Amino acid sequence: VDGIEEALKAAGGPSPVRVEGSEEREWVLMDYGAFVVHVFHHEQRDFYQLERLWTDRPRLEWAPAERREA
Repeated sequence: VDGIEEALKAAGGPSPVRVEGSEEREWVLMDYGAFVVHVFHHEQRDFYQLERLWTDRPRLEWAPAERREA
């Protein structure tokens, strides 16, 4: 979770609007407004199988913008 926030910030991306589940750290939901990030332990990922809920949606690949040097 910390690595995701750091990588997005370094790439010039947004900060999360809301983060849920960070105390338990079994399933953390990071809401960035335009997109969400789910971070799971293997057991929760296998149990909830969120990918099956989104099978009818197109998958988008994300790549950070190139860093600009000042």
